[in-house]
Parts: sequence; structure tokens; C-alpha cells
Amino acid sequence: MTTQFWKKRLLPLLCLISFLAVVQLNSFAPVVAQLPPQPRQEIRGVWLSGNDFSVFRNRSQVQAAMSQLRQLNFNTVYPVVWNDGYTQYPSAVMQKKGVPFFFKGTDGQDVIADIITQARRQGLLAIPWFEFGFMVPLTSELASQHPNWLTQKGDGTQTSISAAGEVAWLNPFHPEVQSFIRELVMEVITKYDADGVQFDDHTSLPVDFGYDKYTIGLYTQETGNPPPSNPQAQAWIKWRADKITAFMVDLQQTVKTRKPNAIFSVAPNYYDFAYKLQLQDWLNWVRLGIVDELIMQVYRNDLESFIAQITRPEILETQQVIPTAIGIMAGLRNRQVSLPQIQSQVQASQQRGLGIGFFYYESLWNVAPEPAAQRQAAFAALFPNSACAISLKIHPASQLLTPYLYLYIQNLPSVHRVRGYFL
Repeated sequence: MTTQFWKKRLLPLLCLISFLAVVQLNSFAPVVAQLPPQPRQEIRGVWLSGNDFSVFRNRSQVQAAMSQLRQLNFNTVYPVVWNDGYTQYPSAVMQKKGVPFFFKGTDGQDVIADIITQARRQGLLAIPWFEFGFMVPLTSELASQHPNWLTQKGDGTQTSISAAGEVAWLNPFHPEVQSFIRELVMEVITKYDADGVQFDDHTSLPVDFGYDKYTIGLYTQETGNPPPSNPQAQAWIKWRADKITAFMVDLQQTVKTRKPNAIFSVAPNYYDFAYKLQLQDWLNWVRLGIVDELIMQVYRNDLESFIAQITRPEILETQQVIPTAIGIMAGLRNRQVSLPQIQSQVQASQQRGLGIGFFYYESLWNVAPEPAAQRQAAFAALFPNSACAISLKIHPASQLLTPYLYLYIQNLPSVHRVRGYFL
């Protein structure tokens, strides 16, 4: 290519760099650039669960998987970093707690670091997923070493039955628990060049819990009365839900202070269930402006029931302000999901302007009733056009440079917007 070509291509970028250098040297307060409104890119994501890590322990398989997802026009991966009372990465926070680390790649590598690196090379967003939230096995080292961190039901029971089996719950109202979760999140944000963090339906508390000594004392101190014996009393639900909301607001602010362009993602159940049975007031989180994207889990076999959930008022409200997607079950090892069911649910979501998040990677085509090639061809048909999303770390600059910056970005073939946002 000619020297003239490169001058034309690089001149706007050089102008921007020069301007930002002047800003930094002179300590001017930069003005936020107002870029022309762009179409919001839909979320096309997949969770990388613990079930997938037999694949992702191998570097070559990670590379092949990220390349495959990119070719099929996915744009986001959510690798699990916290589940079953352990981290999926070597954690200094857990080491201080005396909790051993078992999980390594086949070459001894940090699997999370490898996934994030390979994802970003393919132009995929990589958003670590704190799957278990406040949930831990009762037999875990963490629960055994910190019994005062656990909450309980009114009858003293410390466990509930979940999709992960019988589990205990860390007390989301206890300052030491909050500090522990915050430390884990900030460790991931600091340790890895990830695009954000995600919290799902387990960053919550079953409505029957909250009758531990600490929470009873806190509620009594603040209200003048002990908690109602009925766990579904409205004031008692609201008090606990508001406490979890306050923690999430603080957590989001802490994350953004450290990494302003981090995507703060949540993946809850539908709102009535989340609030009334899990004390997770995620619609309030959206209204408070702390959520950057939302994926609502709708694991239904019946299409009519599925559509009823994705057309609820809170989803219609949420998708007006942030990228919003629907979590679709692609299959489980003991309950595979047919291709027609996946296709119908994806199409119903797309028709309503909603993105997609699949649970989980292996069930996309490796653990499935149809051959892998047939499943992959079907996904290619569902996502025929690219919605690639890589992070652009662009410092706010003068509005005078906006047209040049915009034209430069638009003309770079490998650069895509992050779901409608320049970061």
C-alpha cells in the first residue's frame, strides 16, 4: 500500500494521540466526546461452565473453541471463575483463607487467563462469571472455617436444595462476607484483562433465610422489632432485598473505580421469582443505573411459556436502556435439548430485539441429540451477520476531534463497537 494511503488512514489517530498527550501534560479536564448514535449490538453469548472445563484445560482446544464461536458470529463468553466454594483460577484471596486450589490446565496454565486471552484475540468479549454468588457447599473449607458467615432458616436449617444440589448460603448482610466477595471480584478485575464481571441468580438469598444471629440483631437494631416469623412478610422481604441492592451498588462502584469501562453484567431469573423468592431486586438495580447488560434466564421447554416470560413488562423496560438478552438452555448432560427448540426460542427472542445467552458451551454441539456439524450449521443460520464486540479503551476527548475519530474507527475493518457503546 502507498505511503499516502497510510497517511490518510493514520492521520486521525495521530491527531487524537497528540491531543490526549497535551491534555495529560496540561492537566486539562477532557470533554466527553459525543459520537453519533449507533445501533446497539445484540448479545450473542455462551456460558463456559464447570462442565466445559475438561475441554478448556487444553490450550489448543481453547483456541479452536474461540475461533469456532467467532466464525459462528458469537460475540461474548462468560467463563466461570467462582463455584462450588472454589475459584477456577489461582487466587491469593482464597490462599489467605487456607482454601486449596486444584484446577490447572494440562500444561499447568491458568485456564481463565488462557480463555480471556484467546477470546480477545478473536474479538470476543470475555466476562468472568461468579456463578455461585453467595452460595457454597456446607462441606466446603470456606463454610467450615467461617461458620459465622452462614445464614439460616427460622428453624435453624442451614441448607437448601438448588440446581447444584444441597447448598448453604453465605450471609449477604454480614460485612465480612461482603468484603470477601468484593475481594474476589476485585482480584479478577485486577488480575485479568477481562471486559467485565457477571453475577447471576445466586447473588441473592432464598426468602426463607436470614434468621441467623447477626441478621436478627441488625434488623432489630434498625427497626425496633425482631424479624417476622413469616419469611414472606413484605417488609421483611424488602428490608433484605434492599440490603442486597445496597451491596450491589457498592460493588459496582468499586469495580468502576478500578476499571471504568468494565461491563457490570447480571443474569437473574424472571423478576417475580427473583424478588419474591430470592430477594434479588434486579429491576431496581437497572433503574439505579448500576447494570450494563442483563441476561434473564428462561429455561423453558414450552414455547408459549417461554414467550410469556420474555415479553414481561420489566424486560420491555430494561431493553430500552441497556443491552438485554435471554438465557436459553442449550442442553444438559442428562437432558439434551433438540435443535428445533433452540431455534424457535432464539427466533422468538430476536423478533423482539433481544440478544441470546446459551447455557452452556459443550451442549451447543458436543453434548446434543443432533450431529455437531448440523448444530453448527444451524447456529450459523441463526446468526448470519457479525455482531463482534471488542473493547475500545478510548479516553474522552474534545468534541472537535469527534468526526475524525468516528471516521477512523468506522473505516478499520477489524474494529467493532461494544454493543453500541464506545468505551
